[in-house]
Amino acid sequence: MDAARLSLLRELGDRGSVAAVAEALRVSPSAVSQQLSALQSSVPVPLTTKRGRRLVLTEAGEALAVAASRVEQALAEARATVDSFHGRTERPVGVAAFHSAGLALFGPLVAEIGDRARLALVDADVPREEFPGLTADHDLVIAHRLAHDPEWPRERHRVFPLLVEPLDIALHEDHPLARRDRISPEDLRDQRWISTHERFPLAGVLRHLGGLIGQTPRIDHRINEFSVAAQVVRSGAAIAVMPRFTAAPLATDGMVLRPLAGQPVVRHVDVLARPESLAHTSVRAVLEALRTVASRASAADRFGREDTVDGKGHIHAPL
Repeated sequence: MDAARLSLLRELGDRGSVAAVAEALRVSPSAVSQQLSALQSSVPVPLTTKRGRRLVLTEAGEALAVAASRVEQALAEARATVDSFHGRTERPVGVAAFHSAGLALFGPLVAEIGDRARLALVDADVPREEFPGLTADHDLVIAHRLAHDPEWPRERHRVFPLLVEPLDIALHEDHPLARRDRISPEDLRDQRWISTHERFPLAGVLRHLGGLIGQTPRIDHRINEFSVAAQVVRSGAAIAVMPRFTAAPLATDGMVLRPLAGQPVVRHVDVLARPESLAHTSVRAVLEALRTVASRASAADRFGREDTVDGKGHIHAPL
């Protein structure tokens, strides 16, 4: 089997379409299709199938894509070994993060890594299921999911937990609920809300809260960018769910964050990477720096509590 053709199969699995693979590799879609057809001719079972107008991997194709990732990892490790003997300067380490993670982590990461690696930082706010695909273009991808969401696919990726972040209620400082140390779900009846767009992780939080209070939340605004949502909260027009650590810098000028009473709602913030990216010393150094920065952020609980996280990622907070 040709390693380059195996790589194309894996790219199809990660990027989701022949057109996306062709665009990323700067070749024509027909060239990609021809190479996939050549690979298929050497394998006795179907590797792809049509789903609507898209070409997707079959179960056998998925298995071969996993094998392809191991080939890519071995080749990357070999190249890294040769580069170390030639004293080549490491390429920049690409780090992608959703907006609020970038706001909270990018600055401290730059300071923490110093001159140990060069960084190429990108903000990428995408629906939850699209985060793994970003690893095709970036060495490290900071992604988030709710506790009840499916875990990240581990067949072709490595997953590194960064932090388990409580989700709090953002309110105007003059809102009646802002006087409370904690807010119960029942207190949130009849409120006007800002939500993220559908398919983005935090949209599921309001559905969860609606189930707890037996009322569908009234969503007046859909805003993904927390700094924009914070301005609406400061106007007193609506309230929102915001992550405690990454939204902490926004809790100023009339906006406050208040935790939920009872079992807190949390999101998991993780780093996703392709195995071959981790063959580079600089990528591993940036990953460790990210974990250090995230550890500091989670330790600085603005509410001064000593929350503990159990093995299942559940936060236990003293009342």
